[in-house]
Amino acid sequence: MSSPLHRKALSLSYFTVGYNIIEGIVSILAGLLAGSIALIGFGLDSFVESLSGSVMIWRFRKHEQMSEEEEERIEAKAVRLIAYTFFILGTYVLYESIKKLYLQEMPDPSLFGIIIAIVSIIVMPVLFYMKYRTGKTINSRSLVADSKQTLVCCILSVALLIGLGLNYLYGFWQADPIVGLVTVIFLIREGYIALREEKLCSC
Repeated sequence: MSSPLHRKALSLSYFTVGYNIIEGIVSILAGLLAGSIALIGFGLDSFVESLSGSVMIWRFRKHEQMSEEEEERIEAKAVRLIAYTFFILGTYVLYESIKKLYLQEMPDPSLFGIIIAIVSIIVMPVLFYMKYRTGKTINSRSLVADSKQTLVCCILSVALLIGLGLNYLYGFWQADPIVGLVTVIFLIREGYIALREEKLCSC
């Protein structure tokens, strides 16, 4: 495996963690100010994404110190941990979406939240592509799985933009939890796929 490519993978993981920590803090603060569960949930998603990136940092920092067999074992653990983050995030989004609909919790319009979503929509697809391409090149299942979580973040950004946008423009607050429920399907599916890949590579 190419050492420069592994350094690139490590750099992408560092960027993922740094960006998402900042995004998470800003989103949660904006959500608290607006009373928006969608923004708070988006911020928590950013922290889950940071966890996934941290797994990648751990995995690639150990690359040159391990034998091929040890690397395969670490790879399997990394994929499994990423799968669990999908399930954690999916469970949270499902819970919050149902609760928001049932209790009719109406967030205040948040222009700042809309800006956060737009920035994420711009950044996340580029990061997804770079991580996915690098993961495929170095044959890293964990980085490919992590790139899919970055794609999930992009999808959640679109959902957030739609929800906040419809609420901001038309007062249609129900759009946010409805889109959240649709997103749950994707989250659970990707978690299942990642977990299945981990089982295959550990055989």
